Amino acid sequence: MELLEGVIRDYDWGSLTAIPEFLGLPATGEPQAELWFGAHPSAPSSVGCHHRRLDELVGADPVAALGGPAAARFGSLPFLLKVLAAAAPLSLQAHPSIAQAEAGFDRENSDCVALDAADRSFKDRSHKPELICALTPFEALCGFREPADTLAILATIPTDALQAVSASIEADSTPTGLAGLLGQLLSLGAEEGEALGRSVVAACEVEGPELGAPERAMAAALGAHYPGDPGVVTALLLNLVTLQPGEALFLGSGQLHAYLHGTGIEIMANSDNVLRGGLTSKHVDVPNLLEVVDPTPLRPAVQAPSLVRGVATYEAPIPEFSLSRVEIDGEAVMPEGPAILLCTEGVLDAGHHGLERGGAGWMSANDGPLRLSGRGTVFRAAVGSL
Repeated sequence: MELLEGVIRDYDWGSLTAIPEFLGLPATGEPQAELWFGAHPSAPSSVGCHHRRLDELVGADPVAALGGPAAARFGSLPFLLKVLAAAAPLSLQAHPSIAQAEAGFDRENSDCVALDAADRSFKDRSHKPELICALTPFEALCGFREPADTLAILATIPTDALQAVSASIEADSTPTGLAGLLGQLLSLGAEEGEALGRSVVAACEVEGPELGAPERAMAAALGAHYPGDPGVVTALLLNLVTLQPGEALFLGSGQLHAYLHGTGIEIMANSDNVLRGGLTSKHVDVPNLLEVVDPTPLRPAVQAPSLVRGVATYEAPIPEFSLSRVEIDGEAVMPEGPAILLCTEGVLDAGHHGLERGGAGWMSANDGPLRLSGRGTVFRAAVGSL
């Protein structure tokens, strides 16, 4: 194992304190949203005492770094591991499937849209499944709620502005109908959308029944961050989930979602493809978002895996990544790489190196099993089953 240095991303929704505390560093007074560990070319981690870029290390000998099967399938490290610290809500968003990403990327290339253009929607030809595991209580929106439950919640919000939304759901609660409603909300004119957003937020600030109270509080908080944004209404159509530490959600292609507040470990396929649907100042691509979104109602599958010989394994039905949490009190053996180890609690000895809270290490495919000793918690990010 070689020590791995992460890269901090200072997006404006980030926490002022969570990542500095995680790293044992003083706060800078500026938001720090994400701490990246991986080989993404826009912010690659550095490896070892010579601070070699991980993307360059993998690129120099993919077979040695990734192993033959992963090198043949992906050619580069196929996942990105993050510590995500949200003090304010992220945008409503969804990610394309591989086929949608390939078609969208090629289409925008044909239209000569620059890769760094503000209105570019497809930055690469990959899908972007992701998994978030909570380190603190973590609030998120995930997928469309069952229509009957949504109607019951909307009925607790005292404003006529939602009558058309409720009527639309009552008239057609199928996925096709929900997709049509989403299209209507995303296509509102600026004045109409702002009036709807402000009316709904004001109504959600009024004390109401216990039913729908968390959703009304969520909408009011979103309105405080994004005044007049009709994305608040879209948010009310989605499942509101609070993950407790150690619990996780897997988000596949097409699931409309938003992370609202909290700190967690996130792992994703190494892609930049994000299609936004509101609660943002960035580009909202309505036609492509509607093509990508899966409006089928769902009940979020919160994962709370039990420890088996000190290891909790999270389900991710894709080949790009796997994630496990290892609780160590004494000794544990990490399987061979390729893998990134991230210590989130305690102090651990790894032979030539130590790992403590905030510390990370890179294990290449050529590295054999690694024995860790001490007391602490390590997240192991690796390539999934090929």
